[in-house]
Amino acid sequence: MTVPRRLAALWAAAWLVLAGQALAAEPIKIGLVLPLTGGSAAYGEMALMGIRLAQAQGGQALGRPVELVLVDNKSDKVESSNAVNRLIQRDHVVAILGPLSSSEALAAAPVAEAAGVPLVTAWATNPLVTQGRVYIFRTCFIDPFQGGVAASFAVNHLKVKTAAVLFDVGRDYSVGLANFFKKSFASLGGQVVATVQYSEGDQDFSPQLMAIKAKDPEIIYLPGYLPEEPLVVRQARELGIKAPFLSGDAAQSDELIKIGGQAVEGLYFTTHFDEGGVTTPQGRQYAQAYRQKYGKAPDALGALGFDAYLLLLDAIGRAGSTQAQAVVKALETTKGFAGVCGLTDIVAHDAVKPAVILQVKEGEFVYVATVKP
Repeated sequence: MTVPRRLAALWAAAWLVLAGQALAAEPIKIGLVLPLTGGSAAYGEMALMGIRLAQAQGGQALGRPVELVLVDNKSDKVESSNAVNRLIQRDHVVAILGPLSSSEALAAAPVAEAAGVPLVTAWATNPLVTQGRVYIFRTCFIDPFQGGVAASFAVNHLKVKTAAVLFDVGRDYSVGLANFFKKSFASLGGQVVATVQYSEGDQDFSPQLMAIKAKDPEIIYLPGYLPEEPLVVRQARELGIKAPFLSGDAAQSDELIKIGGQAVEGLYFTTHFDEGGVTTPQGRQYAQAYRQKYGKAPDALGALGFDAYLLLLDAIGRAGSTQAQAVVKALETTKGFAGVCGLTDIVAHDAVKPAVILQVKEGEFVYVATVKP
């Protein structure tokens, strides 16, 4: 071999090494769609805190750094769809975490599905989010299970026989939970004596509450969002309604107590996580790390965000690739994932995992029980 040829070979070898190093260092881009402004901003902030904690623990996959590309969906369905499209077309992400709410996830899911990009939502509990889709997954339990848990708790623990249901007619989450609670409550021998609706942004709930008061139910099921939910409870107490309230997982926010004050004392709700009901070593470690970093008790949304991030990275690791089909197959075969919310299986793109029941006592969320699927 002549000198020029030897030099050419050396240069070629060096280029391959450098190219390989560059490829190894290339970040894995994961999109993150959260409500950081608008009505659901408190939820987005809670989820982001958990995800940041997870990234600090697991910042690599396949020997490459993970880069989160965060987009604010402004608590809006159209913005959620636009955010997912932008992440796919402009940022070329390999997967997406979010959106959070069922309505926003239902708007965003068709965009990711059409593009063939895996999307994992941590908090969208409406069953339609994943139904019939190849690329859409969730790491939270679904509303038929949550509504059934609430109904069973009302009948078997609180020993009530009559209930009123008050829900947000414009929110898929609220509508779905209301229907699943009613069905389960009736199957357990309970009677729903009133079903009343309101809309996001309402301030005066007296007509609905007076209709409920006339029926004198033993409990009121209120699967709503902030800020309407605590306002409903405050106005109910002002009208002399003494029946306890039972709600869904959207109730678990400090804003519930800040807005509702003394009125929300005694309110029960189903949720995904509480450190009083931790069942895995990961849950105990997470609670300690969260308190150390943020100086307060961990919440369910942070825990869900934490689990969703690490479950996605676990799937990418088991797939050995960021190729969409490989990641989808790994997500579909997730069994016994030990997260902070308990052991999780993915079945038909949905998470099968325990539910937790909490109650507001003396301005704090107090653990009541864990219900396994």
